[in-house]
Amino acid sequence: QVQLVESGGGWVQPGGSLTLSCAASGAISSISRMAWYRQTPEKEREWVASVGRIGSGAFSDAVKGRFTASRDDAKNTLHLIMNNLTPEDTGVYYCQAMYFQGGQSWGPGTQVIVSS
Repeated sequence: QVQLVESGGGWVQPGGSLTLSCAASGAISSISRMAWYRQTPEKEREWVASVGRIGSGAFSDAVKGRFTASRDDAKNTLHLIMNNLTPEDTGVYYCQAMYFQGGQSWGPGTQVIVSS
């Protein structure tokens, strides 16, 4: 099993930037892919981005061109760099780890609020 802890959330004005981090511990070698999701009370959990073991990334249309992802393998940490934020980016952001053998783990989430 892998334990995930997100950090870096907070309040930011529209047009601002935030960087979220997801620190992984435990059976790191069992992870095939990691992803970011977000959720608001009004919407179901929404996929934001995925990053594979070789660093290839994919982003939802809602964030493409504004969000990027990077990995720090030495620290087992995945970052989500969010630029040009809008109020529609408000939500709780969750980190997910997917396993080679199937299954997944989630972090507890970190709140992002984009508001003037």
